[in-house]
Amino acid sequence: MKKIETSAFDLAQRFSGIKEIAGASSNPQILAMLRLDESWPEGDEVSWCSAFMNYVSWLLRLPRSKNLMARSWLQIGSSISLDQAEVGFDVVVLKRNESDPGPEVTDYKGHVGFFAGREGDYLSVLGGNQSDTVNIARYPIARLLGVRRLV
Repeated sequence: MKKIETSAFDLAQRFSGIKEIAGASSNPQILAMLRLDESWPEGDEVSWCSAFMNYVSWLLRLPRSKNLMARSWLQIGSSISLDQAEVGFDVVVLKRNESDPGPEVTDYKGHVGFFAGREGDYLSVLGGNQSDTVNIARYPIARLLGVRRLV
């Protein structure tokens, strides 16, 4: 029997379009992602990019941060340079704003997602909580804190 290999990126793409529900209701899929590692989220209107990454990694039995802080991913896997980053394999951790502290501050806000490519001064990132949904979005390279290889 042939073994089917699925990358984290391939699986993450299957969640494209999943989005928050505005108001008092919450998307049960996002709540499941959030509650995989934390019991406190009562709704989907919290930062859930790291929850999405942990969920996809958990499904594939990959290393994961088990933390809802995006910068917690700076300690997972191996650090690699942006020039070594490969679509389908690598995770990027970003500042929310260019003026935010650097990678030495791990308990500060940030953003995390799967590396989806590079165009000039921009990164393409497949992630959750990007305009309240799972999609591919562009971010300035100036916001990059680190690239991590999970395996």
